[in-house]
Amino acid sequence: MAKIFYAVQATGNGHISRAQQLYPYLKQYGEVDFFISGNNANLNFKFPVKYRSKGCSLHYSKCGGLNYFDVVKNIKPLMMYKDAQALPLEKYDVIINDFDFVTSLACKLKKLPSVQLGHQASFQSNATPRPDKKSLIGETILKHYAHATNHIGFHFDKYDDFILPPVIKDEFINAKPTDLKHVTVYLPSFQQHCLYDAFTKLKHIQFHWFLDGVESIRIEDNITYYPINQDLFNKSLLNCHGLITGGGFETPSEALYLGKKLISIPIKNHYEQQCNAAALKKLGVNVLDGIDENFSEIIDEWYSNRHQNPSIKANQIHETLEFLFDTYPSESKILREEPLLFI
Repeated sequence: MAKIFYAVQATGNGHISRAQQLYPYLKQYGEVDFFISGNNANLNFKFPVKYRSKGCSLHYSKCGGLNYFDVVKNIKPLMMYKDAQALPLEKYDVIINDFDFVTSLACKLKKLPSVQLGHQASFQSNATPRPDKKSLIGETILKHYAHATNHIGFHFDKYDDFILPPVIKDEFINAKPTDLKHVTVYLPSFQQHCLYDAFTKLKHIQFHWFLDGVESIRIEDNITYYPINQDLFNKSLLNCHGLITGGGFETPSEALYLGKKLISIPIKNHYEQQCNAAALKKLGVNVLDGIDENFSEIIDEWYSNRHQNPSIKANQIHETLEFLFDTYPSESKILREEPLLFI
């Protein structure tokens, strides 16, 4: 059985959620040790974490944007270099990297092959949708931040031959979605005051709002506040009328798979989310550039109309992992030289 190293970038819950879904399948191939890099995730880890690093984390402004000052302020290149040197990657047979810089750096230093597995890997292809105005810095990060020798990407559609459907949780695949008429909201880059007035204007709509800082379920007017909890969120999404969320990948994928209505509000100046927004627009999803005084009217019209987004397929995990382990470059120990990237 193989010894498997799996690096997870914890700048959001999507990477954690995907790792949790893949873990039972990966155990069929060998012993799996997880490395967590970053500290933005709100979910509890349902897999064994053997290594940790502060890595690089995202920091948000109050109402839907990135706080680049805090992002840059908290980057510690020397610390990440030391963390990379300390990772004992040479004792593993397979190195899987879900968009982590520290692991990528460690593989370069030790001249070891790896496979980038995840949504960001899909951006190695120029056929993957981008916004009309590309970002040179954004493209550099997407293509080089987590450099690997092999790539297996996940996206809404098959834009290239190495891009596969998204990983969907078993509980969604095995469930029958219903419509209990509420709207599920998960917008981690927005604080409560940014959206409260818009939601409370719509008394005929019940909102399930998953909000950081909420410790227990409570109801105020037409809003039910929920803590960030995977099981509670899954239940709400499975039974909702529609979802309002950011421009991430995993959560919109789950909504589309379940046939739910979707509003996507990508984080401002977050290039990957702008790319996802471009892909969602091609699918006919309602994408908003931000929040303004018309937000409640937009929600009301979206809630009432009969427009349905196209459904998407779920990843066949067994086939994906068979492909991964069949093509993993275990014989090749020499990497082409690339400059080290510190952001």
